[in-house]
Amino acid sequence: MDRYAPLRHRTIALVGLMGVGKSSVGRRLAAALDLPFRDADTEVEAAAGRSVSDIFADLGEAAFREGERRVIARLLDQPPHVLATGGGAFVNPEIRALIKSKAISVWLKADLDVLTRRVGRKDTRPLLSGKDARTVLQELADARYPAYAEADITVETGDAAHHVAVEQVIRAIGAYLETQAP
Repeated sequence: MDRYAPLRHRTIALVGLMGVGKSSVGRRLAAALDLPFRDADTEVEAAAGRSVSDIFADLGEAAFREGERRVIARLLDQPPHVLATGGGAFVNPEIRALIKSKAISVWLKADLDVLTRRVGRKDTRPLLSGKDARTVLQELADARYPAYAEADITVETGDAAHHVAVEQVIRAIGAYLETQAP
């Protein structure tokens, strides 16, 4: 018997702040569940023909968010997959409603100190450009956590290795689906 079969009926959308592991955990989750993996930022870049950083710099955040909304709507019309959303996507009420109607949303949550350490390793995040990462993450947490809290499932990953976070997510989705059974 395939213990993961019930987890493959709907798209699993990962939400949360930058650095929490939506893409890296998402790739491993998709592999574990034998589902395709989609990264909304990568899909936006492919659709726009430029990087997220370039979209922010050349067109502004509003243009990026509109492209992100269109891409996520298109992805949610595809067969079930694991979707890593951008950190701000779930804050958009329209995107949140789309995800709620067509996917299982999972908020990956970790301590801001852990996230600060992780995002400090890359300089490709437009919202951090030239700013103190801890301050920006705190401001984003204050603004976004109320929206993230509307996710179907919250998984506190802490500083766990990705394979541990994947198992946490699988267990949490399994438990969630049991509560949804008729």
